[in-house]
Amino acid sequence: MAKTSKSDLSTEEKIKEAARKVFTQKGYAATRTRDIADEAGINLALLNYYFRSKEKLFEIIILEKMHLLLGRIAPVLMDEKTTIEQKVEQIAEHYIDTLMANPDIPLFVLGEIKTNPAKFATLINTKTKIVDSAFFKQLKARRPDVNPIHFVFNILGLIIFPFIGKPLLQLITGVKPAEIHMLMNERKTHIKIWVEAMLNA
Repeated sequence: MAKTSKSDLSTEEKIKEAARKVFTQKGYAATRTRDIADEAGINLALLNYYFRSKEKLFEIIILEKMHLLLGRIAPVLMDEKTTIEQKVEQIAEHYIDTLMANPDIPLFVLGEIKTNPAKFATLINTKTKIVDSAFFKQLKARRPDVNPIHFVFNILGLIIFPFIGKPLLQLITGVKPAEIHMLMNERKTHIKIWVEAMLNA
């Protein structure tokens, strides 16, 4: 169904923005299409005209979020010309910048993985698997005594956990939001140093 007018595009974006908010707050299972329509300030029939079903709208939203996270990462992982350290630096910078701009992504994605892992896996299915990447092969070559998956776990933990645990970290440390922002920018450099230490231990 072609939608070319400015008003059509405005309505479609309004629905998607409402869906992002409601899905993030409630998760897929607890969200009703009426909740999204109410948030967008439109009637249910208009929402159905544009997106037909909650499932279709959810697929669009989750794929948008995953593209933000993964869209620029696959080429980095597959690049045979860059070193492990260069890859880690690029990955850390991309993830931290993306998550600072979209702080709702980690908990939203984790919630959906926990609720329906099979559906989530199907939605984000990709031909590019990390175990086939140049990055994985470089890790195995550098440290054949350590399963590369451990390094992947560590890197993801170093990047993502501060965003997931931010409310608790702020509570127990008293760190203010502005300081969190500064600390996360500092981590772009620190993560590369820490991964180098792990690789050379």
